[in-house]
Amino acid sequence: MIRDKSTTIHLCLLLVVTAVFIWSVINPAGYLNWALEVSPAIVGLIIVIATYSKLRLTTLSYIIIAILMILMFVGGHYTYSKVPLFNWIKDVLNLNRNDYDRFGHFLKGLFAIVIREILLRKTPITKGPWLFSITISIALAIASLYEIIEWLSTKITKGGKVVKNFLGMQGDIWDAQWDMSFALVGSILALLFFSKLHNQLLKKELIRESRKSQSKSD
Repeated sequence: MIRDKSTTIHLCLLLVVTAVFIWSVINPAGYLNWALEVSPAIVGLIIVIATYSKLRLTTLSYIIIAILMILMFVGGHYTYSKVPLFNWIKDVLNLNRNDYDRFGHFLKGLFAIVIREILLRKTPITKGPWLFSITISIALAIASLYEIIEWLSTKITKGGKVVKNFLGMQGDIWDAQWDMSFALVGSILALLFFSKLHNQLLKKELIRESRKSQSKSD
């Protein structure tokens, strides 16, 4: 089977994500906290692999997915509030907290591009203000759902060190609101800066799919 250039890039991304996953699981700060932090990435990875042949996304979407998975694997390994690089930034800039979680929620705004692609390819929605609005709404809903899950974890487990690490509030009572706000800003910026590039890549992917379907029918 001859692979096109995009398929090779996708395979490389999978290998990188797998390598970081293996590193992440080796002697993490705590295995229960690790499981809580990385489980969304593992589920996402399974879905991406299972649907690859049926719905192959653009390379931009797969790059974003890979970045977000790596982000969660790193956070799971150290816990979000103790990632060394952001501890260093905290000390250098004299900050009050380790902001890896805020950085992570901001980057999770990139997932808006993936949502945008699924909407364009699987729904009647076309490019325009409605696409922008619905994409932002779904991205914010996902960010809010994650905060609800974190809140439920405190109610189910009655607190504890693992749950505190999972929440990563670091004493900020408005942590959930900050996280959702950063995700919202990240989503808006992702759509503003990457939609044009995404349109170009999406057009190429749809042409590839069309040619593939035509070759099968022949």
